[in-house]
Amino acid sequence: MDIKRAIPIGVESYKEIIDSDYYYIDKTRLIMDLLTQKSKVTLFIRPRRFGKTLAQSMLRTFFEEEIDSDGKTVDNSRYFEGKKIMGAGRQFTCHMGKYPVIFLSMKSAKQPNFEMAYHRILTDIVSEFERHAYLLEGNILTLAQKKLYNTILERTAGIADYTFSLKFLSDCLGKYHHRKTIILIDEYDVPLENAYFKGFYRQMVDFMRSLLESALKTNDSLQFAVITGCLRISRESIFTGLNNLKINSVLDESYSEFFGFMQDEIDSLLSFYGIGQKKEEIKEWYNGYLFGGTEVYNPWSILNYVDDIVSHNTEFPKPYWSNTSSNSIIHELVVKSDSSTVHEIERLLAGESIEKPIHEDITYGDIHQSKDNLWNFLFFTGYLKAAGRSFQSDMIYLEMKIPNREVRYIYNNTIQEWFHQKTEAMDFSGLYHAILSGDTETAENLLKQQLRESISFMDSAEKFYHGFLLGLLGGLQDYRKKSKLESGNGRYDIILIPYDEQQPAVILELKRAKKFTEMENLCQEALKQIDEKNYTDALIEEGYPHILKYGICFCKKSCMVKLSEK
Repeated sequence: MDIKRAIPIGVESYKEIIDSDYYYIDKTRLIMDLLTQKSKVTLFIRPRRFGKTLAQSMLRTFFEEEIDSDGKTVDNSRYFEGKKIMGAGRQFTCHMGKYPVIFLSMKSAKQPNFEMAYHRILTDIVSEFERHAYLLEGNILTLAQKKLYNTILERTAGIADYTFSLKFLSDCLGKYHHRKTIILIDEYDVPLENAYFKGFYRQMVDFMRSLLESALKTNDSLQFAVITGCLRISRESIFTGLNNLKINSVLDESYSEFFGFMQDEIDSLLSFYGIGQKKEEIKEWYNGYLFGGTEVYNPWSILNYVDDIVSHNTEFPKPYWSNTSSNSIIHELVVKSDSSTVHEIERLLAGESIEKPIHEDITYGDIHQSKDNLWNFLFFTGYLKAAGRSFQSDMIYLEMKIPNREVRYIYNNTIQEWFHQKTEAMDFSGLYHAILSGDTETAENLLKQQLRESISFMDSAEKFYHGFLLGLLGGLQDYRKKSKLESGNGRYDIILIPYDEQQPAVILELKRAKKFTEMENLCQEALKQIDEKNYTDALIEEGYPHILKYGICFCKKSCMVKLSEK
């Protein structure tokens, strides 16, 4: 099939998309809405990979009075020929190419310590100063301004100068262009998320507060600013006193169409590439997000899927988003989970919803102050969607669900792995002692405790319980663990064989009950099965004198443990 345009996988430069004739879903009316709203500082809160960086690049291309290396003004109007903004009216198009622009992306500040993260941000700041180095030509700047400009370029300035640098650069740009400056800051919360998980959160908060306050709070050279991120960070006072800040989150209807793909855009995309028959499959896997009341598709996953389909790399949907988005917050959810959290995860995986109070200004420092906070993180970062809302006791409550099959895949696979890791790190010596000594009561109680804190992914099927118990026994030292192998006239579930023949060997036969009243009988059935199918034959032949035979029955989050008296 002859494809006219390539899919822009990972291309976040608006100019590159237009220059290389990539397929582009036109979001240029964002410009019109920003100019209409007239907010001094707009903060867009959207999940990762929902087009925030591309939107910022598009805004820069439209508004910037760009100066090239020869000191000449660059005409960028060709990048908007045929785009929606050109039909919006002269009152909007007259702003094209009229403003100096500072563009700063913070997504590269994922570093192992504060010093490295700080220097990564400085590198990006210095890059903007280099881009605007034409300011040093002529006598527009004073000697003092040029001196400070050069110290920033040479990275010899002090930390106070760097925290003031965006304000300083906007002053210099305003002086040169005779226009106030537009400041675009992309992924502003990445340094904060990274700092939280790496252990230098407070240092990064202090630096970011100083940097952004000087640029956005009392900056007479500021025309307007657009900031993007996944979370609203305000309680740390990063935006202290910024009363001109307009926050737009996934709860708001305004701007909902500009981040992510709408249904009509998906229909056009599929039609263009001749794969309209994939519409329902795509909807099941990548739709389901709600921004305000608008249904939105995940753009990163859609583009990757379409590219794979037309390139014949796959015939089936894949979880593309799981390979790009940080799962650190889900990891926190799992590691700190208790029985109530586990129950709510199980409800979500079963397709049900949970209701939680919403806090738009939640911060990384708040994660563990309340169980509800982690659900807020999952919601704002795209791992849950709003299925309804209500107002109770002066608070907004959201009905939350998993948005689609792609995210459900992430929950299933990621959480299973992390629960396995969590289990491996725990001390189960009490359980081992109970099993090896025939203490059924203690073994039963410890298994019940672990069941309450583990997620049943298999709808409580016997396969789940088998893997669950085998995982708990993984740390038992001086024993070989065998599972589902032939012995006697059948296949036992789990057998524990000691290296020291004087220690007891153990056979564990498992059953699953649908009702609690069935558990006693099924335990006895398991013990009877061990004897009738002669599961002990191989152990007896090897000369083990002491063999413990257990019948264990599971039912939902409970279990019963019985020991054969023979």
